[in-house]
Amino acid sequence: MGATETSRASAARRKLLTAAEQELRETGELEVAAVARRAGVSAGLPYRYFGTRTGLLIAVLDAYYDRLDEAVALRIYDEPTWEGRERHRIRDWVEFLYAEPLAAIVLGGLVGDGEVVAANTTRLNLLIEIGSRNIARAQRSGELASTRDPEFLAAGILGGTQAVVSVALARTPRPTPQTVIDELWAVAAGAVGLPRAESSTL
Repeated sequence: MGATETSRASAARRKLLTAAEQELRETGELEVAAVARRAGVSAGLPYRYFGTRTGLLIAVLDAYYDRLDEAVALRIYDEPTWEGRERHRIRDWVEFLYAEPLAAIVLGGLVGDGEVVAANTTRLNLLIEIGSRNIARAQRSGELASTRDPEFLAAGILGGTQAVVSVALARTPRPTPQTVIDELWAVAAGAVGLPRAESSTL
């Protein structure tokens, strides 16, 4: 495949992913024919790039987690302490989820078959692994007590963040992001053994 063809294929794939995300946001469902109509392409083109409806759903899910990784999970923060860096990360995490159009759908449980569930679990496990390494480094440096299992802590903090933001996004009116940030930092700080923090000004 030449460079022009590769570029065209990449553009077509991105167009289909964008259409799939729009379809999910607006209808809460993902039908391949509806995605093709929205993208203005033939009914068979999504199958060429994604194989099945499940493949398309997994691609949408991966694109969501890629955005989360880039914006927050893999970001390097400059604050000199673990506490400062992670307060900043929680702020960015909540603000990302509040701004991300697919957050409510993914956090609420993206509808799909076992392969979609497995793909979501894989991405969550990668986030837990990143968090576990982060906490373990702070334990080795003496910033956090080493008596707690870092993987359990990372899983608990991630799970709490996902659940709390899912509830917040479903409320009318939504609580302010800062309200959610303060609650989540209090939970995270308590979990790792830091003193309960007051409202953050980050």
